[in-house]
Amino acid sequence: MNSQLSILREVPIFTELSDDDLAVIMGMTVRRSYPKNTMIVIEEDQGDTLYIIEQGTVKITRLNEEGREVILAILGSAEFFGEMALLDGQGRSANVMAIEDTVLFTLHRRDFLNVLERFPSISIQLLREMTSRLRKSDQQIKSLSLSDAEHRIGIAIHRFAEDMGLFKMGQVVINRLPYQQDIANMAGTSRETVSRMLKNLEMKGLVEREGRRLIIRDYAAFSRLFG
Repeated sequence: MNSQLSILREVPIFTELSDDDLAVIMGMTVRRSYPKNTMIVIEEDQGDTLYIIEQGTVKITRLNEEGREVILAILGSAEFFGEMALLDGQGRSANVMAIEDTVLFTLHRRDFLNVLERFPSISIQLLREMTSRLRKSDQQIKSLSLSDAEHRIGIAIHRFAEDMGLFKMGQVVINRLPYQQDIANMAGTSRETVSRMLKNLEMKGLVEREGRRLIIRDYAAFSRLFG
């Protein structure tokens, strides 16, 4: 299996498909590159494209009433976005920006709907993924309303660990932790508070940092605090 099909194999909604099925879907996609800080999707624009991340990272954002950016999610390789507008025909529900150089597979709405009809298992997987995202959004709303700033940062880091961490022998490695300002925007706080919280977590021995690489040594203990 070539590298591009390997990426599709890791996409949650495609996990039950055969290599031949994945090759059919790959033949429908168009590969596009977006430099760092490029806006890929603008909220309320009409959408006719599903995006699958081959490499890179994007952030899903909205503006609050004060005009401040709030990050809803950060997505990496083998994750997808843009499905809601394809399903309901409404405008985009959020903004999406590349936070590093990013390569995407794009699938037009017509082809996406054909894929759903041809491979019914994708519809079930899509429902599961959308339910999971809804639960995470509910958890984020709860944390923003009930937790203090430092606890919200811990919750955000726990979410990054769940979404992009590598698990091994009770510890988790996040190789490309989002930038501190992006963590702040996700947790509804300041970059300075994020910096202080990360230092506190290091002093307590809960994490280690090497640049943007973050290691959670005892993930079970971390989860008890912030899960």
